[in-house]
Amino acid sequence: MDNREYAQLFLTESREHVAAVNQSLLQLERDSTGPGAASAVGEIFRAVHTIKGMAATMGYSPVADLAHELETVLDCVRRGELSIETTIMDTLFRSADVLEQAVEAAVAGREGETVPPDLIAALRALTAAPGAAPVAPPSASPPPSETSGKIGELVRISLQPETPLRGVRAFLIVQALATLGEIVSTAPAIAALQNEDFDNEFSVRLVTSQPAAEIERVARAVGDVLDVQIGEPRASGAWAAPTPAWGMPALTMTPAHDMAALSAMTLTPAQGIPAAPSGDARSETGRVRSVRIDVRRLDALMNLIGELVIARGRLTQLATELGDLPLEETVMQSSRLITELRDEITASRMVPVSQVFDRFPRVVRDAARAVGKPVEFVIEGKDIELDRSMLDEIADSLVHLLRNAVDHGIEPADARAAAGKPAVGRLVLSAVRDRSAVVIKVSDDGKGIDRERVLERAKRDGLVDAAKTDLTEDELLRLLARPGFSTAEKVTGLSGRGVGVDAVYTKVRALGGAMDIRSVPGQGTTVLIRLPLTLAIMRALLARVGGETYAIPLAHVSETVELVPDVLRTVKGKEVLLARDEVLPLLRLRSLVGLPAYTAATEIDLEHVVVIDLGDRRAGLVIDELTGQEEIVVKQYDAVRDGPPFFGGATLLGDGRPSLIVDVSSLL
Repeated sequence: MDNREYAQLFLTESREHVAAVNQSLLQLERDSTGPGAASAVGEIFRAVHTIKGMAATMGYSPVADLAHELETVLDCVRRGELSIETTIMDTLFRSADVLEQAVEAAVAGREGETVPPDLIAALRALTAAPGAAPVAPPSASPPPSETSGKIGELVRISLQPETPLRGVRAFLIVQALATLGEIVSTAPAIAALQNEDFDNEFSVRLVTSQPAAEIERVARAVGDVLDVQIGEPRASGAWAAPTPAWGMPALTMTPAHDMAALSAMTLTPAQGIPAAPSGDARSETGRVRSVRIDVRRLDALMNLIGELVIARGRLTQLATELGDLPLEETVMQSSRLITELRDEITASRMVPVSQVFDRFPRVVRDAARAVGKPVEFVIEGKDIELDRSMLDEIADSLVHLLRNAVDHGIEPADARAAAGKPAVGRLVLSAVRDRSAVVIKVSDDGKGIDRERVLERAKRDGLVDAAKTDLTEDELLRLLARPGFSTAEKVTGLSGRGVGVDAVYTKVRALGGAMDIRSVPGQGTTVLIRLPLTLAIMRALLARVGGETYAIPLAHVSETVELVPDVLRTVKGKEVLLARDEVLPLLRLRSLVGLPAYTAATEIDLEHVVVIDLGDRRAGLVIDELTGQEEIVVKQYDAVRDGPPFFGGATLLGDGRPSLIVDVSSLL
């Protein structure tokens, strides 16, 4: 069997199941003796069981063997033969990590990588305790037996049209249902399921005490399930029972049954794109409503629509110059369609931040245990959507911030008690929408940043004037973001090398975002990251300075005013702008880019001020003139060495001329 056809599907689904395992392990650790413990163990067992089945089918023996050993331990826990304690939890967490690594290695073709023998030994030692019944390894599985004579609940399942690995999917559903009780029969027989000799519909007889809703949930969780019907078929029901007779040879299974019977099956590559594993993504008529698409195709579509936007700008300008009314109307209609196409492609790339945020409870748990601090971790705004590629890019940066908060920010329990705080530290990761941006916050209620210590280190390194006595929030951020800057007394596994804040700051700037730090001594620290919803396309205000046109992201433009003498003042030797009873610092773009002062051709030729804002910071940017607004495609560019750091990219305007994009975060 050529596994390459299905390796990516296996990898995607296995990652989802490993993430579910980690979430349930955290729940189990928090509530090991509470009412949610049994549910958490059941969720872990089902996820591991599914990975085991898929791995055995794909021929990934190391993955299947590890999953089998882990499944055996979970089965003992579920039956009450093992109680949850620290050693077992540590072993389960380590097993989840190694299982994820084994999946990645198997798909990458690194056949030489094996599961650490000491982990297998640790898992087997747990089940070797008195009363723990060992489960036969996959290679020694007994053959399926005949119908046991029990009747059981009739579960009828219909798969999505064009389901890939249809036989595998059916068998995995049977395996999942087996975790709820005893499978006494299947129709068609298991051999027919293996050979895909059925028309997307099959039935299972299940002896279980679980309610119908739980049976349906478990079946749908495997994925590619169109419909689940529980109970005997009605005489005039809308759901047709499978064609095979109920008396066909059947399969008897227990929760410990393995995939040996499936290992020799022959798979036929399915046509089309795999359907997303969701039971809700369908219409009332049963047609597929969603598909799983490789993110590289979405990247390619975004690049193409970006080029189309550039071509649209050029076409619009040419149509205007020609003055042909029918041509202008056609171009206008095409422009509207391109805009709608762009919006749809952009929306298709947006995913909830929970797809990355859900990894972090495990990160915080491990970090807190490493430094011996009790930490409560809270996630807010998990439904906020962000561009998929940007979310992946920022994930590592958030890991840096979370670990820094645990290591540097939150105090040990005894120090917190001495300061009158709860012994358990609180760490919050949140996401909120703010106009055309998403703001991600990492907040802790720890001791805050020691400004005096930072200032002392900065003076010692010659980074600030020796006479300086205090640091502003902006100065604090710029010092902490310097490569190699750290106040840690020793290097630990979490921090101390001076790369954390620097790496985050660099990544955020590269993504076209901005970063702020707010810290109050004794109360905690908050790091704010502001990211655009998408990097590829934005609306911009075009401003001319000298003979060049610059693009200012419209999301950061509050208003524009003429620079008349009445609104210009000087405070402490610096120019400021009076705007709506507010005093704003004034920046001149000419001066920033090294051009001479503006000289008006006539008395009525006044400079203009673009009021820019970023969060709660505002300033006035002086430019020669405004030339309009335009939808621009952001292109990354390599700035010249020692050049102005005020530009975050480049674009091509409608007339084909290049233009630099002003990085507002570097000005404020």
